[in-house]
Amino acid sequence: MKAKSNLKKLILALLLMVAASTISYAQCDKTDTITSSTTYHLDDKGVVERTKDEETVITFNKTNITIAPGGEDHVTSGPVKSYTCNWTTPFKVGKTVITAVLTDGGEDINATITIEGTDGKVTVTFEADKLQGKKIQVVANKFE
Repeated sequence: MKAKSNLKKLILALLLMVAASTISYAQCDKTDTITSSTTYHLDDKGVVERTKDEETVITFNKTNITIAPGGEDHVTSGPVKSYTCNWTTPFKVGKTVITAVLTDGGEDINATITIEGTDGKVTVTFEADKLQGKKIQVVANKFE
């Protein structure tokens, strides 16, 4: 009798894990958009050097990423080279890491974009070789 009860608990636990991973992958397989109202420029130690009030819209999926800081006048975009996605709670807790070659004003930029959710707060951190250890970060006002 006890073995049968343990088997039921095991099956229920497996079904819950499958459901949770399906939700996570559903988020990872679609195009997402993050909107932010402030951009933070960080030094190589992660200390804020300056902030800029501007709307930034970041749209991404497994194959392409577009970053539009300050509106549609300045758009940086390019193909995704690698994409890892793991969200335990969609849009709240998890992480996506994207490496991409972005084109900005005719110049190609190798970049790593990390989208991380902790306790419902989602941040996007942009790193590129040309920034020499400095980073650009935004906090999502909206993540969909």
